[in-house]
Amino acid sequence: MALADDWPQWRGPQRDGLWREDGIVQRFAGPRLEPLWRAEVGAGYCGPTVANGRVYVADRVEKPTEQERVHCFDADTGARVWAYEYECRYGSIGYTAGPRASITVHDGRAYFLGTAGHLHCFDAATGEVLWSKDGRTEYKIAMPIWGIAAAPLVEGELLIVQIGGADGACIVAFDAKSGDEKWRALDDRASYSAPIMIEQAARRVLVCWTGDRVAGLDPLTGQLHWQEPFVPTRMVINIATPVLSDDYLFVSSFYDGSMVLRVDPNALAVEKLWHRRGASEQSTESLHCCISTPVILGDYVYGIDSFGELRCLDLKTGDRIWGSIEPVPRNRWANVHIIRRNDDVLWMFNEKGDLIICRLSTEGYREISRTHIIDPTTQQLNQRGGVCWSHPAFANRCVYVRNDRELLAVSLAAGQ
Repeated sequence: MALADDWPQWRGPQRDGLWREDGIVQRFAGPRLEPLWRAEVGAGYCGPTVANGRVYVADRVEKPTEQERVHCFDADTGARVWAYEYECRYGSIGYTAGPRASITVHDGRAYFLGTAGHLHCFDAATGEVLWSKDGRTEYKIAMPIWGIAAAPLVEGELLIVQIGGADGACIVAFDAKSGDEKWRALDDRASYSAPIMIEQAARRVLVCWTGDRVAGLDPLTGQLHWQEPFVPTRMVINIATPVLSDDYLFVSSFYDGSMVLRVDPNALAVEKLWHRRGASEQSTESLHCCISTPVILGDYVYGIDSFGELRCLDLKTGDRIWGSIEPVPRNRWANVHIIRRNDDVLWMFNEKGDLIICRLSTEGYREISRTHIIDPTTQQLNQRGGVCWSHPAFANRCVYVRNDRELLAVSLAAGQ
């Protein structure tokens, strides 16, 4: 049976950056692929998500008033199904191109967490607002310099968000249907890193990388099971999502390097295996990730360092095996989103709008095929001719990708 899949949340169906569909091309037909359709959108860092034949994305406009907007498009045609907008003043929030967090779609509802902490629950089919919260006022958010960015997570009947609220509300869980608060946890500063769920000691454990620590919580109550401090030396710039492989949990930050925790499989506890940081953002040790989330293949980590170098690390020690600048030109914050396939092939989408098929091993980076699918734009970053920093979505044997002007769907089906 052919496998098709949605991409209903940040980093895919299981929030693990793994694309499981079959029937996908092994090489690209040419140096540039033409889209199936285009839809006009405004600026934003929010990557699209895809569920039940719809594509969801958010953007921001400044005229006639400052507004964040949520859009729903038909996944096959690009026709607009519904849109919702609300006034949203960023104030002192930096990087004003637009929303950061991808929209989470679950059980007929679409959950959107905006840059200033506005949380909306929509009927995913119609756009009707089922409930909403203003996190900046209701939770007195200590606003991070670049705003709220961590994608909402659904666990059972709960919607869990990282907002950095006052009075122990860094992490807050709401009833996913009613919006009633169910619990709050941690007095930490907010980071930009999306929470994940893991299995540990026959329990479901919520892993949150905040601005001050990596914490394992009971997702039903918010009770703290374990923690490991990760206090920034300069500022909170924890963006990449934590990655788990076997019993090893990996996190990496732009200024403060990388850390690996061994997750005890039999008890609710962790042990720090190593934490390595370099002297500066340019003189880095092991790996200093900015936007991109690394991948773990076997006993090795592959990720994008502070200035765009793709690196291979020994997972158990942090020792660097090799580095390559082939996937993306060297620049500060240069970005590549890495997506695993269900074999040894990986796909990359770089900030220049290129889609790459490659293999990674301890022997190095081996590029199989590359094509250009979308042009960079300058509102996300007005340097080096602009960037495409939004994470793509892979669903319906297509890639859905956006810049500051348009949302595209490009077929990746084999035989076309």
